[in-house]
Parts: sequence; structure tokens; C-alpha cells
Amino acid sequence: MKRSLTAQLLEAIDYSPAVVLLGPRQSGKTTLALELARERPAIYLDLESEQDRAKLAQPELYLADHLDKLVILDEVHRAPGLFPVLRGLIDRARRDGRRAGQYLLLGSASLDLLKQSGETLAGRVAYLELTPFHVLEVAERPLDELWLRGGFPDSLLAGSDARSLRWRQDFIRSYLERDIPQFGPRIAAETLRRFWTMLAHHQGGLLNTAQFARNLGVDVKTAGGYLGLLVDLLLARRLLPWHSNPGKRLVKSPKVFIRDSGIAHALLNIPDKETLLAHPVVGASWEGFAIENLLANAMATDPMVQAYFYRSSGGAEIDLLLAWPDGRLWAIEVKRSLAPKLERGFHAACADLKPERRFVVYPGGERYRLAEDIEAVPLPQLAKSLRGG
Repeated sequence: MKRSLTAQLLEAIDYSPAVVLLGPRQSGKTTLALELARERPAIYLDLESEQDRAKLAQPELYLADHLDKLVILDEVHRAPGLFPVLRGLIDRARRDGRRAGQYLLLGSASLDLLKQSGETLAGRVAYLELTPFHVLEVAERPLDELWLRGGFPDSLLAGSDARSLRWRQDFIRSYLERDIPQFGPRIAAETLRRFWTMLAHHQGGLLNTAQFARNLGVDVKTAGGYLGLLVDLLLARRLLPWHSNPGKRLVKSPKVFIRDSGIAHALLNIPDKETLLAHPVVGASWEGFAIENLLANAMATDPMVQAYFYRSSGGAEIDLLLAWPDGRLWAIEVKRSLAPKLERGFHAACADLKPERRFVVYPGGERYRLAEDIEAVPLPQLAKSLRGG
């Protein structure tokens, strides 16, 4: 299944000495990297493999023997000491006239976490993020299946909903017991699972770290650290409030989401679509699912686009506000209904901000106007529009 990031990744490899491809575990980074490796001279090293780590016992000597190839280093956060070595080799290759296509680094943590793992490669590296499958990559599959199961390949492509749920439950357990302890102080797996589950129940809600801390029996700083870790691991998202309207009293707390809808449903023990549709989280789950898919496609078009929500004390509200680098604003409201109706708050927010484009995303199949300047658009069609299609 072709990933839409492929062309962008090839372009980055062709202009940058090193490329960091970020994404949560099992999102398809290794598969994509190996696919690219078939098209050019390359070697692949998995830094979770004892055998491959042994090859890098003297990294400068080993890597110097492969300056003519694309070196793919998987789970690079396991070897933070490599970053100074890579910097030296990149600079040496530059002096010899080779300025691009030397290293592809795969990591399961965010840019901030990778920066903490070793010396920065500033000026020598490009960063890309591979999300789980989004709506345009699996257009032949039912949209509700992607929503229920989420975009992780093994979950989405499982033979049944039951197998998909079991995979996601194992994925959560693996992260709690094996992966997360690599990235910081030891955290009790059961405590973090409780926090993660609370976040799923709170999907799309305003962040109240103090409430989370009270429910867990920890201090506010610790609860904030748990959320920060899930954000760094690309499993949760803080959606920041729009703040450039000094004439209004605006909500200042971010919204928080579990980024993959399938993981949120697994944490809530939602096994199938019928259970999901009857669950109190259904509206918030659909909102988070739509936002993640739209952001994946918007950022593929322009990585500098910024995402916010808007909410004032007077009730004006926009679910997703896209701020393009040239100053344009797109206002997007997310509705689960097949006959979406806009509340007064959306119109009030648009009057405040005067966005250039205004959309309502809904689960239907037809694109039509709700008003002269507002369109109701199916999620796949708006994702395609964000791609320039």
C-alpha cells in the first residue's frame, strides 16, 4: 500500500545529508524505508538488534566504509552517541562534494525527544513525520472501519474487528511495559495505563492537569510529565487555543486528544462499530479522528501550517483553525450528523476571525453549501482539497 509521504521523503533524501523520519512504533517507518532501499544503494541497521549494534561498536570506522550508500538507522534514539559521529561524517562528505542522501534515521519519538538524545544536526538534517494510515491512503476501505480500528497497518488490515482490537491491546501493553521505560524515569505501567485511559475518556476535552493529578493520586507536575511523554511519543496531541484576538476573553487551556482513534477505542474497550455508536465518546472520537486526518494532509502540503481551536468565554467556537504561513485562516467545524447544522457559536467565531474558507466536515458523501460562504464537505474530500486536489 503506497504511502503518500513517499515522494516527500525521496525529495528530502535528495537535498539533505540526513533525514529523520519520525512516527510511533508500528506506523510503517521501517517498511517505507526498506522499500526506498530497493531503489538505491543502501544498508539497513536496526539498533534494537544486538548484531547490528555490534557493527557500530566503532561507528566512525564502520560508517566511513559506507559513505557511498544511504545508511538507514532504525530506532536511532537507542544510540544517542551516534549524533556527533554522524555530524563529523556528514561534514567530511560535504568537503568531498557529496551533500545529500547519506543517512535516513528512523525514530519513535518526537523531534524534542530526539534533540535530547544527542547532539543536534542543525543545518544538516530534515525532519518528516509518518503517521498511521490516513483517509486518502486507504480510500478503498470503509471510512468507519478506519475510524473504529485506527490507522496502524496491522490493526486496520486485521481479518476481523476482534483481531484488530487484540492487536491494539497488545500494542498498548508493549508500549507501557517495554517502550516507554526507554525514554525517561521508570513509570509504573498500571499508573500510566490509568492516565492513558483517562485521556481516552476525556478525548477532545480541555486539559485540566490538576484533575488528572487528583484522580491518579500524583502531583500536578507528574501528571503533566505523563502527558508530555505521550505527546513526545506521538501518541497524544495538545491542540493549542488561538490567542491572537486581544479584544476577546479566550479559553487558554489546550484541548487534548489521543491521536489514533483505534488506540482510544482499545483503551475504552470498544470492540465494534455498534458499541462505538452507543458510547458517550462517539462525538469526541469522530472529532479527533477528523482533525488528525486533516492535519496529516495539511502538513504534507505545507509543514509550516499551524493548527488551533478557537473558543471564547461568550460561546464562540471553532473546532479546528488552520493558520497558513501566508496569514490565511481556514475554519473547520466537525459534525457527526448526516444533516449538519451550525450553532451560533461558529458564526460568532467566524465574525471574530474572518477566516478565508469555512467548512463543516461530516460523514456523508456529498459536498454542498450550507450558506454562501460555508460548505459541508465529506472528510475524504476536504483531505483531498488540503492536498491541492
